[in-house]
Amino acid sequence: MTYAGRSNSDELAQGKLVGIFPSMGTAVANLLLRKTMCCVSTSAGKVIGVIRTVCALVLGVASWFCLCVDRPLMAEIAEGDRPFQSLSVDERLEILAQSSLARDDEGKITSANLRGEADLLWMCIAAFLVFAMQAGFACVEIGFTRAKNAANILMKNLLDFCVGSLLFWAVGFGLMFGKSNGLFGTSHFFFHGEKSYDWGFLIFQTVFCATAATIVSGAVAERIHFHAYLIYSAVISALTYPIFGSWVWGAAYQGTSWLGNMGFHDFAGSTVVHSIGGWAALAGALVLGPRLGKYRAGRIVPIPGHNIPLAGLGVFILWLGWFGFNPGSTLSIGGGHFAYVAVTTNLAASAGAIGALIVSWLWFKKPDPSFALNGALAGLVAITAGCDVIPASYSVLTGAVAGGVVVISAVLLDRAGLDDPVGAVSVHGVCGAWGTLAVGLFATEGGLLTTGEVHSLLVQLLGIVVAFLWSFLTSLALFLGIKYTVGLRVDRETELRGLDITEHGLFAYPEQFVIETGPTEVVGNLGK
Repeated sequence: MTYAGRSNSDELAQGKLVGIFPSMGTAVANLLLRKTMCCVSTSAGKVIGVIRTVCALVLGVASWFCLCVDRPLMAEIAEGDRPFQSLSVDERLEILAQSSLARDDEGKITSANLRGEADLLWMCIAAFLVFAMQAGFACVEIGFTRAKNAANILMKNLLDFCVGSLLFWAVGFGLMFGKSNGLFGTSHFFFHGEKSYDWGFLIFQTVFCATAATIVSGAVAERIHFHAYLIYSAVISALTYPIFGSWVWGAAYQGTSWLGNMGFHDFAGSTVVHSIGGWAALAGALVLGPRLGKYRAGRIVPIPGHNIPLAGLGVFILWLGWFGFNPGSTLSIGGGHFAYVAVTTNLAASAGAIGALIVSWLWFKKPDPSFALNGALAGLVAITAGCDVIPASYSVLTGAVAGGVVVISAVLLDRAGLDDPVGAVSVHGVCGAWGTLAVGLFATEGGLLTTGEVHSLLVQLLGIVVAFLWSFLTSLALFLGIKYTVGLRVDRETELRGLDITEHGLFAYPEQFVIETGPTEVVGNLGK
């Protein structure tokens, strides 16, 4: 509750009670000490004095806090028939306990309101952490690509969130969580919540939608028209992500979830968020074709990023954001389960970085920073599905396997001719699928290796296949449609000069620092 001002009775209550609570603390201390310490030495007496002082201070501060939280209750006490000074210690403690509780709509004291508001605060804080992941994605993508395209990449990440926020509020939320016709929601368009929880749930789900959308940006970097990217971003935010999300998470609000009802478990989105974005990235990279000069005479030509430290900073920001992504998906602080989720998330990320480091070191004879960074992200993506049900030891295994998988996948896709500048397909698509499968293997209840049951594994496989078919095929149709209508890929001159100056009319850095780090000669198919 909020109050416009303070009445005279409020002032009276505060004046009386702030002076009374320290004496009550002393009384409590005396009562406890008389019963437990009948005979003490002189030095022990000094300890007793300290304890009495601490009790008085603690209860004095508590009284001040309670007055701020529930002044009307204290005013009632001050104006009551019995002076506060005449109450017993037990009665005073009962008043202190009651004053820390919230009131319901009928004015009755209850802890339920306070608990609900604490849950809402936790959900919003988690959403704010996930929002910060947009900055992490931008840093990773900019660092792993060339300086001449940095501003373009920043604009894509900015508009992913802006376009996604508006369209998810207008259309996506309703398709994902509205009353369902069996395939998608049909209500709550242009969402207007009735309770505070509704608004908190909306902002939490909005930042998840933006995460799925921005995954594709890295895979299509340095060669896609800005207007074409905005069309893609709008479609995945309004249709692709919400419709599949409704099949898994729709029942979390007012929809239905046919995959979720079958037992498909994806706690925070290894598949719903990351694989959906990863398979869309695969479709976009295939339709666009490789960057100029990436492949020459059957040989892979590396195009190094211009700022690995910036990419590293991005990974740390993403890692921090994941503590909102996974623990925040508990949607409440009840039972403190979010702490366990935070531990499994952190263990998997750490193991992923080390796993990728070991594999790349053995393979290429050097500890490659880019692979280690992507290994941490791979571990985070993989544990996201089962962070609430996979034991801590198996979360380490899940992350370590993801770290190895991301290196192998990135190299194999590169050799197959798929140019993915930041490894988005491997990190989010492939490792998202692995993490979803890991639930069927390692979950405490129903895991093949923990209980011997196979049902969960089969359902997880079904969800992985459905996600791939839905996201890849719809995104493939979308990118092909853009290519043959308004145009998808920039021309040769634009790509060589860089998208910053050609698409946006400026450089991200002073021009003398925009140094070409890719091939100096380009030949072959432009993929237009």
